[in-house]
Amino acid sequence: MPLYKAPLRDMQFVLHEMLQTEENYQKLPKYQETVSRELINQYLDVAADFCENELAPINQNGDQEGCHLNQGVVTTPAGFKQAYHKYTELGFTSLTADPEYGGQGLPTLLRIAISEMLCGSNWAWAMYPGLSHGAMRTIEHHGTTVQKQQFLSKLISGVWTGTMCLTESHAGSDLGLIRTKAEPNPDGSYAITGEKIFISAGEHDLSENIIHIVLARLPQAPAGTKGISLFIVPKYNLNDAGDCQDRNKVICSAIEHKMGIHGNATCVLNFDGAKGYLIGPENRGLNCMFTFMNTARIGTAVQGLAASEISFQGALSYAKERLAMRALSGAKYPDKNADPIIVHPAVRSMLMTQKAFSEGGRALAYFLAQHVDIVETSNDPEQQKISDELLAFLTPIAKAFLTESGNEAAKHGVQIFGGHGFIVEHGMEQIVRDARISTLYEGTTEIQSLDLLARKVLKSEGKLLKNMTDLIEQFITANQSNVVLAAYLEKLTELKQQWLSITDNVAKKAQQNPEEIGAVSVDYLYFSSYVVFAYLWARMAQVAHEKLSQATQDEKFYQAKLTTAKFFFQKLLHRTQSHAAAIASGAEAVMELEQDDFAF
Repeated sequence: MPLYKAPLRDMQFVLHEMLQTEENYQKLPKYQETVSRELINQYLDVAADFCENELAPINQNGDQEGCHLNQGVVTTPAGFKQAYHKYTELGFTSLTADPEYGGQGLPTLLRIAISEMLCGSNWAWAMYPGLSHGAMRTIEHHGTTVQKQQFLSKLISGVWTGTMCLTESHAGSDLGLIRTKAEPNPDGSYAITGEKIFISAGEHDLSENIIHIVLARLPQAPAGTKGISLFIVPKYNLNDAGDCQDRNKVICSAIEHKMGIHGNATCVLNFDGAKGYLIGPENRGLNCMFTFMNTARIGTAVQGLAASEISFQGALSYAKERLAMRALSGAKYPDKNADPIIVHPAVRSMLMTQKAFSEGGRALAYFLAQHVDIVETSNDPEQQKISDELLAFLTPIAKAFLTESGNEAAKHGVQIFGGHGFIVEHGMEQIVRDARISTLYEGTTEIQSLDLLARKVLKSEGKLLKNMTDLIEQFITANQSNVVLAAYLEKLTELKQQWLSITDNVAKKAQQNPEEIGAVSVDYLYFSSYVVFAYLWARMAQVAHEKLSQATQDEKFYQAKLTTAKFFFQKLLHRTQSHAAAIASGAEAVMELEQDDFAF
């Protein structure tokens, strides 16, 4: 298994040098007295130690052992429970939660950075506390005072964990089709009846109670998504003191047999008149659940980033040690029987692609998290609006592209190992299996693409896109006298104009044929993603150039950053043009064949 090492130096580069966290968070009243470079680094150091020494060692064993189901009770792999208790002792479950209920009230940005390390060191384990965070946020935002008092403090402390229970076997991503029922009880609670599938962390032995956030329909509710309500359904019912009492009527009837993330219990949950509590307004459950889902989508983007990072780490270590053939330009290590494979351009290209995706993904994920903090805590309404619109536009890009690029990076990791990458003992194939789910859950790449193009771009008449292109234009204008950035700025200018032109053409075609939107949306998302990455890589290059112009002892780090930016612009950014060509070709070839004429 790759030996995980937290990429602290690059994390600190993005946090402190690119995003200037300490300076910018002084503008947010909530964090003026708490957020500093020193505090952030202290938390990162503690999290890195935990991930490297507690989580990484049980990752491969957890994959091989998996979870055990016995009469509705799930036992997690060896070491998972002990690691979870250590995690709660370190206080990480309470990091960003409301101090009124025992939270530390720290920024989402710090949680996202720590989440990257958790996912990189042990993806399956990280999903247990990850789901709890979404449950906390949903109750914080939509729960009554009583519900907050009943559930938040123990979720925040980690004594209890949480899940989200959305989909059903016949519904998939179309939540308007769900059938789970909620019947009113005389005491004001509801009896929840139905079956939910694909419930990550739905049953386990890590915590004393599990708080399920469940979508269900009230009697006489309208059909479709407008008739869905949201409920809190605990695994154990509570007594008047708020302590666990009798077992609620929710049972894990099966654990899904999955391609990857074997250490996480992905459950089929049966609700048989389970006691639940309405959260938020009737028939507005999906709106409330988006608090949870948007959080989960950023979290999933981080999982994609983590896959890129750990696959890169494993592949880089192997490429430095594995001997095979000689460099085309002559032996680089004549004292050895062959050269290490890192001398070969094909291997270096794969490594550089992994590095570009990992570091670019980190910049995007942290950039998003910073805007989450602005939306939630700024006292500047205009800045909040701008950040909220940027989040709306960039979240589907981050969720889809970081997971797709994470899968590409994981594939490269196996390829660099060659046949050894296909063997379990090296752990590279596990990364591929674990990473594959990320493009599916929390909305597939195709659903995220449709959301981006149809809802975020066309429905806003291009306003949300223009917010992003304005940001790019501001960067270009601010650096137009910087000759070392000239090539980057020229390419950004060209791509910005092409992005706007492509969008205008799609909008016109869609007026004649709405199928154009679905036919080109995935290519549109990829095109958009590479342009967003180009903007972020140009920003990172600008910072690196500035640091190199000063006296620095970290010259190799900044030079590597510039080389990676150059690689991205010269070797990966051209992919935009194949996506542009596919967009221009439209829907005809996609939609022409009648469904009965598909042959097999």
